[in-house]
Parts: sequence; C-alpha cells; structure tokens
Amino acid sequence: MTDIAVTVNGEQRPLAGTPAHATALDWLRDSGLSGSKEGCAEGECGACAMLLATPTADGGTAWTPVNACLVPVYALDGQEVVTAEGLGSPDDLHPVQSKLAEAGGSQCGYCTPGFACSMAGEYYRADRAPADASTATETTDEASCPVHDPEHGPNGFDLHALSGNLCRCTGYRPIRDAAYTLGSPTADDPLQQRLAQPAPAPVATDAEVDGARFVRPATLPEALQILHDEKDALLVAGSTDWGVEVNIRGRRAPLVVAIEQLPELRTLTIEDDVVEIGAALPLSEVEKRLDGRIPLLAQLFPQFASRLIRNRGTFGGNLGTGSPIGDTPPALLALRASVVLASPAEGGSGVVEREVDLAEYFTGYRQTVKHPDELIKAIRIPLPLATTTAFHKIAKRRFDDISSVAVAFALDIDGGVVTGATIGLGGVAATPLRARATEDALIGKPWSIATVKAAAEILRSEGTPMSDHRASSEYRSLMLNTALLKLYSQTIIESKEVSA
Repeated sequence: MTDIAVTVNGEQRPLAGTPAHATALDWLRDSGLSGSKEGCAEGECGACAMLLATPTADGGTAWTPVNACLVPVYALDGQEVVTAEGLGSPDDLHPVQSKLAEAGGSQCGYCTPGFACSMAGEYYRADRAPADASTATETTDEASCPVHDPEHGPNGFDLHALSGNLCRCTGYRPIRDAAYTLGSPTADDPLQQRLAQPAPAPVATDAEVDGARFVRPATLPEALQILHDEKDALLVAGSTDWGVEVNIRGRRAPLVVAIEQLPELRTLTIEDDVVEIGAALPLSEVEKRLDGRIPLLAQLFPQFASRLIRNRGTFGGNLGTGSPIGDTPPALLALRASVVLASPAEGGSGVVEREVDLAEYFTGYRQTVKHPDELIKAIRIPLPLATTTAFHKIAKRRFDDISSVAVAFALDIDGGVVTGATIGLGGVAATPLRARATEDALIGKPWSIATVKAAAEILRSEGTPMSDHRASSEYRSLMLNTALLKLYSQTIIESKEVSA
C-alpha cells in the first residue's frame, strides 16, 4: 500500500488509505484539486475531465482526456494525469485557458476546467495540422482553410474532441471560437516535451481498505485464476458502466479486478481472413488503428457515446454487460463476429480459449454463455466484408445518447441481386439479435423497392420491443420498418452518384 501512488501535475501523490471504490474525481477533490467538477457523475457532461498519459505506437505518450468521475482511482496506480490546475496558473495561463478567456468562453465557470482539459488533449494531438501550415496561425479564420467544415477548424481542431463536454450557460460558439484559434504547442512547452517520453508502464496493484479490495493482476493467467478462485470478483476495464453504478446507485464490490492494461487484451491484428480486436483496447484506439478498414464500425464509432467515453470504453465491456441496448452488438452481429473467451488452464499456469459465435453468445436479459471464470479476450471479425453496410442509431440526441433502436446492415449485392444479408438489431428484445427472417426474405431476391418493402414489413415484426421512457414499442417497430427503406434509398442515391 505504501508504494501505491499517482503522478498528478508532475507530483507523486500516495493513494494509501483511499477507499477501494473511490473514483479519481473524488480523490482529486479530497486532495485539494477542486478544478475538476462533478456535474452528472455518469460521464455525460465532461466537467470532471482530466488528461491521462497513454502510450502511442511509436513509444511516446499522448495526453488522452477521460472522465475522472468514472475511473477507479486505484486504476491510476503508477500512472500520470494532468488536471486543469496542471495546465496553467492565473499568472501563467496555458494557451487553451488563455484562448477561452479571450473568446469569452466561460460564464459560471463550472464546466470550464473540463472543457480546458478536453481542448488541451486535442491541442497536443500529434497529427492535428491545418490544411495549409503556411497560413495557419492563431489568428487564422475559416476562410483561409479550403477544407474547413462545421466540425473541423482551420487549425485542424476536431470539434468532436469536445463532444462529451456540456455547457449550460456560456453557449458553444465562444468555446468553439477559442478552439479554432489555437496555434501549435511551442518547443519549450513542458506538456509537449513530455510526449516524447514513454508513457508509464502498467503496474500490478493490490489494495485492500476496510474489507474491500482492488487488484490489477500482472498477467492474464493471474487474472483468470482470481476469477476462478474468487466468485465475487468483478471485472473492470474502462469502467464506463461500473463507474455509473458506483456513483449513481451506490454499488460496491468486495473485489474489483482491473484488466484494461493486460497486453493480451489490447491487441489488434488484421490478417487475410480475420480482424481480431483485443477486448480491452479502448474504442478510440480501435477507431484510430482500423482507420476506416471496417466501414460499418467507422459509422458506429462517432455515434458511440462521446470521445471521453470512447477513450476508456471497450468492446469487451460493451459485450460483457450483456445489455440489449449496447451500440456495438448490432454492428458486430451484422459483421458475423465471434468472441474469444479465455479461462484458466489446469494448475493456473496457462490460458484456455474457446470461440463463440456472437449470435449464440446472448442467452437472456444481461445473460450470456460466458462462465464466471471466463473473460472476453478478443472479438474476431471474418473477412472479406460485405459490400454494402450501414449503421442506423435512433436516439433522442444525435450524439452522446443511448439508442432507442439500433440496426446494422451488411449486404452483398451482385448484379442487382442480394446474395448475402446479415442484420443486427438492438433495443427491440431482451438481447441483441439477428433479424434472420428478414435476412431470408432478402437473400436471392432482386435489390428492388418491391423486395425492400416486403422485407421491411418482416423486419418490423422482428424482436419483441417494449415501451419505456425512451420510446414506445410501436415506435420501435416503426423504426425497424423504415430502416431498410432508408438503406435502399441510400444505395440508390450512391449508385446514381457513381454513374454520374
């Protein structure tokens, strides 16, 4: 316990005696760093955002914004974070803070530290660059950037970097203006210089306080053996789901096992016949490494919560909860994905794996075929991919919202005939599911409005949608009905554009 510590704003701070369930936000504020605020305690507002030093592919470091309210503080053992206080001081403002002040980007100031941290993460992004570096300065305006669009600034700033931050009084225009006038970090900027050095390596952690225990195993076999021996053990990766349970519902676990830094769970490989994605690789990292290689996932990622959540959330966590409204299961079902489940070998010295078709993985509401001593090691997506794919998410907000209905399509259309069809559904039954009756109604038929209308009526009746505060069962069925028609319309428009 005496060696357990976190580096905060360049200073090592011990964690000894901190409750095992404590979040990074609570610990920071109890430590006197009150810049981070609690606005929602469930990762929706970004007022608690902090920067986490994460590894890059070239052996350096990236400053990655995450929600401090969701991260278990012991998950930061041996790690390095920067809060709003570490960016600058009243007498020496950080460029991000200075630009926010100049643009009038703060009124009550409650959300400002979180905005500053998320903005700083984008400020230090290594591949952020204006379209024309010769004309990009801190006074560059929109007109000087030929590829400027409503979501990207002339300085290369991606406005989606702020998608998880809410402002309730200032209004977003001055905040956006501040972001779009940022220049590049100077060579003597300490936080910029830090990026050239390796990120902190994972460390094994074992902390027990008042009968509750937090463990970060050193190896995958060790993690699996704990699951085998301790029936009450709770697996945590990004903690974007469990963190909400801790904060909002007061949930506590006698033993939390953190697995998000196990190297075996953070791989991504692309081979001739399969793409394999480690279950604990953050979604933002998956998006970056795939770089559009799987178009259906490329459509999904921007609609999955916010950047702050994707910086911690994982495929394994989204599948592990067994939730019927998770965003990734419909897309993975459409991609005919499978999950690799790992369990301890006899004697605890090795790992045994089994592969399960995702369509057979869910068995009931928040129930799966995964055994108590198993964890999800990876997701496998077979190649080649379908030629026509789409992900439709129906929610009350365009971004950062839970879906009422999610539909993922993967079709092969050859010579105007549907030769293959896989459709994944979410939010319309106790589990995510394949729309098999609709698939059968499409395969072998011409890709025509008559075929689509007939199949759309079948799709409308798939699942057993219920009514709740997000949508009525009738509305959910109607959304299923229109989803296929929308896809058909899109393919017709795209084919006309190609022929033109």
